[in-house]
Amino acid sequence: MSTTIELTDGGAPPAAGPGGGGEIRCADLVRIFATDGVEVQALQGLTLTVEPGEIVAVVGASGSGKSTLLTILSGLDTPTGGSAVVAGTDLLTMSHAERVRYQRATVGFVWQQTSRNLLPYLTASENVRLPLELAGALPRRERARRVEDLLDLLEVGHVAGRRPGEMSGGEQQRTAIAVAVANNPRVLLADEPTGELDETTSVEVLEALRGVNRETGVTTLIVTHDPTVSEHVARTVQIRDGRTSTETLRRTEVDEHGAERHVAEEFAVVDRVGRLQLPQDFVHALDLRDRVRLALEPDHVGVWPAAPGQAAEPGGPGSPADHDPLAEPAQAPTEEDR
Repeated sequence: MSTTIELTDGGAPPAAGPGGGGEIRCADLVRIFATDGVEVQALQGLTLTVEPGEIVAVVGASGSGKSTLLTILSGLDTPTGGSAVVAGTDLLTMSHAERVRYQRATVGFVWQQTSRNLLPYLTASENVRLPLELAGALPRRERARRVEDLLDLLEVGHVAGRRPGEMSGGEQQRTAIAVAVANNPRVLLADEPTGELDETTSVEVLEALRGVNRETGVTTLIVTHDPTVSEHVARTVQIRDGRTSTETLRRTEVDEHGAERHVAEEFAVVDRVGRLQLPQDFVHALDLRDRVRLALEPDHVGVWPAAPGQAAEPGGPGSPADHDPLAEPAQAPTEEDR
């Protein structure tokens, strides 16, 4: 018998899938860019659901489509097709005025470049106060208290009177997070927030994002190419070729003897028409290419390389089961194997 404890120390449970609710819901999202008559598909039917209060890392190589996804969710770009709904707002049908309100009150954004997050001629306190002034939602005294509370939450109260040029990179990014959540948005988006920081400072910024998520309940989506970021969240979504390919869910288990162990399980994402992407290490390990042989079993699907010159028909002549009645499909490595 064991007890399961969420790695994030709270927050929402992992998403059940794209068909349910969710603070962020993307279905079959497509974005096509045309340059000099050449079309490039940055997103090719991406599906993603993030539940309210959840913190998720979206990881992918350069060109995988993760930054395009973030610009769409932030309201800076519009998808070519599919659907995208954030906090009840349909991003495909927003008017210009609705887009301004959405960016001002519904989502907060943290850029990779520290210079893009803060105005260089304002102090940390003034930068955090600015979005509150523009929104005009709080009385003057409450604005000052809100600024102080946020800087303390991000552990940068000591730089309240400093301008960005007088802060370290980590202090700038933590102040930027305070600016992004000043108006109490429902969703916080972070684009490579540790891209310009060293390893130690990166950990501090990631823990700051976790702390804000835990204390305020803001749904948080971190987009990065750095796989180590995923160690700080309970759910990681991998993007490949413009689609979500796999998800990794992490948790901490405590057995009846009080011993802890971290568990990470990887899942392939299946879209509405049944497509999935096999993990790259599986493909390379079995030298899968062009086509594979499938076999439907009572509780699983078997996948085998299609031998040259043989028809890729499940259960047909030449299938693994035809040669060996005890043959089993390739199994994913367990946590212990890794």
